[in-house]
Order: sequence, then C-alpha cells, then structure tokens
Amino acid sequence: MKKLIISVIALLGIFNAKAQENRNNEQPKKLTFEEANLVSSYYKQDGNNSAVTGGTGTEKLTDISNAIDVTMVKYDKKDRKNKFGFSVGIDHYTSASSDMIDLKANSSASRSDNRIYPALTWSRENEAKGTTLMAGVATSFEYDYQSYGANIGFSQKTANRMGEFTAKFQAYLDQVKLIAPIELRTNEGYGTSGRNTFALSLAYSQIINQNFQIEILGDAVQQTGYLSLPFHRVYFNDNSVHQETLPDKRFKIPIGLRANYFLGDKIILRAYYRYYTDDWGLKSNTFSLETPVKISPFVSVSPFYRYYSQTATKYFAPYQQHTAFDDFYTSNYDLSKFDSHFYGAGIRISPKNGLFGVERLNMLEIRYGHYTKSVGMKSDIISLNLRFR
Repeated sequence: MKKLIISVIALLGIFNAKAQENRNNEQPKKLTFEEANLVSSYYKQDGNNSAVTGGTGTEKLTDISNAIDVTMVKYDKKDRKNKFGFSVGIDHYTSASSDMIDLKANSSASRSDNRIYPALTWSRENEAKGTTLMAGVATSFEYDYQSYGANIGFSQKTANRMGEFTAKFQAYLDQVKLIAPIELRTNEGYGTSGRNTFALSLAYSQIINQNFQIEILGDAVQQTGYLSLPFHRVYFNDNSVHQETLPDKRFKIPIGLRANYFLGDKIILRAYYRYYTDDWGLKSNTFSLETPVKISPFVSVSPFYRYYSQTATKYFAPYQQHTAFDDFYTSNYDLSKFDSHFYGAGIRISPKNGLFGVERLNMLEIRYGHYTKSVGMKSDIISLNLRFR
C-alpha cells in the first residue's frame, strides 16, 4: 500500500501547479483542481451461516479496497459553479463460502475476484438563485455481476439560505451471471439475467441555529428482475437441495432523520435514525451516534456506535426448515431476524503545513470498526483516507 500512496501523491502533484495559479482566484473560469481523496481499507469477517451452503458453513471473507476520487471546478460565463468528479475503485476479495459453490473448497475460480467501479459526476450551482443541478453515471464490474447506473438531481435553498430541499432519481441496470451450485447445473455455460433498481430520494435540511442542524430523508425504491442469487443453496426438510428463489419484485421505503449539534468549538454530536420497511416483510431500525472531538487545532478523534435491528423476511427459514409447499425460499441470514452492533473510532490529522512535506496534502484519517451480529457473524475494518487540495 505504501507504493500505491506514493504513486498517487506523485500523480496528484501534476495538478498542483495549476491549482496554485488559482489559489487566490475565487471564481476560476478554467477547469481547476479542487480536491482529491485516496481511500484504502482492509475488511475481514467470519461466521457460520453461509447462504452458499444453505445457511450453515463458513462465512470467512477478506476484502482489500483502494479508491481515488478527484474533483475539478469551473465557473461558467454566468458565474455558475460547475463541479466535475471522477472516481475509480478496485476491490480484491477472497471468500471461503464462494469457494463452496463446487463443494470442493480447493481454491477454485470462485474463491477470489476483483471488482472495478468507476464513476463520473457533475453539478452546477447557481449561487445567486440557490439552485443546484446534478447528474452522474457509474458502473461496476466483477466476474458474476455487472452494474450500470445513472442519476439526476435538483436542489433548492430557501430564501434565507437556512434550508435546502433535494430530489434525486437513480437507476441501476444490472446483469447477474447465473452460476448455479455444481450439483444443480444442467449445462456447462452460464446465462445471465437482469436486475433493475429505480430509486427516488428526497431530503430536506434545515439550520435551526448556529449550533443545531437537522436533515429529513426519504426514499422509494423499486426493484424488478432476478432478485435471488443463483449460487445460494436452500435445503428443504426432506434434505433435497434447491437454488434460492425469491419474488421478482421488491418495493422498499426507508425514512431517516439526521441531526448535528455543536457543543462549543471542540465537540460535535452527529446522530442518525432510520426506519425501513419493504413488501417482503422486512422491517428495520437503525440508530447511530458519532462524536468528533477536537484535541488540538490539527487533531481530532471520532468515536462512533451504530445499532441495527431487523425482522426476517417472510421467505426466510434456516437450514432444512423449508418445505415443498413454499413458493419462495431463502436461507440467507442477511434476510433473517437479527440485531447488530458496529463501533469504533477514527483519528484525523490536518497539519497546518501539510503532510509528508506536501503542503496541499492536508488531511490523514484512520478509522477502525468492529461489527457483530446476533446470529454469530463478526467483522473488522480499518481504513485510511488521504486528502489533497
């Protein structure tokens, strides 16, 4: 990872010269570098409820992720602020449960994979009118799944600039490679099936006073197409094995509330609550709290905690609990009833004169989190974020 960080710092240095030219120009008419972020993370999990083997068996998985995003700014002739963003991420994961698609667990092709996910974004802010238009495209590629997404959006600030309404529409058109468990395959080739997701997101944020801000969020999400995963096994009570089978439609409604409260100059309380329901019978509640504390003008720490609780979908049953009378069936414990806890902390360093002798490399953040599920799964994640501006 050290070589990657050094390479990215060198790459970002290319933008530095032009950025310096516009440092004192608040409204650059030429395309100007604004900010770049490099994020690297390592994730590890374990458990004993793998959906690949019917709700029982190892869930060991590791994932190494590296992503970079770059933001450029340009003011047009009407003094509207245009932002252009480009990001690309690369994940490499190994999964013991995926290796059991062929029941051999001998480092088959399904044991590990890479995912690449580039994205382009654009926004145009009319600061005089308080309006912003936005749009973006994204894609994601891995061996058995391809996704193509696009979004458009609009926001409007209130006359006093204390509130802002945002509406965003997103669409994802995906293709799933139909890799069945080895004992259920009827031919050597793999077909594909489509999965489409359409989401309308609405949000309203309000500055109550100089210390208190809130945001109300709501979404309506419609999914259609092949919503199962073809390599998930389900064992019936007669010991027969089947592919996971779920309805081809799912409608989701999450509603959330976010609140930030500033306790003086050194402590911020960031609270979030979300209620979720869908027509598969799953309901959930999420509550999280993060409290950034400024230790010095250049160093802050951010302990955090998130509690999550959900009911099971009406299509879930554990290993060998489904019967031949069931039209739909899954033993994926992500769709079971469980509670989870996620907690950890981050440290952010923003030295006045930059990091590693680079003035514009102005922020380093390291975060660690530990996650546990009441059904036995646990995981750890550590991430590093470098910001250049």
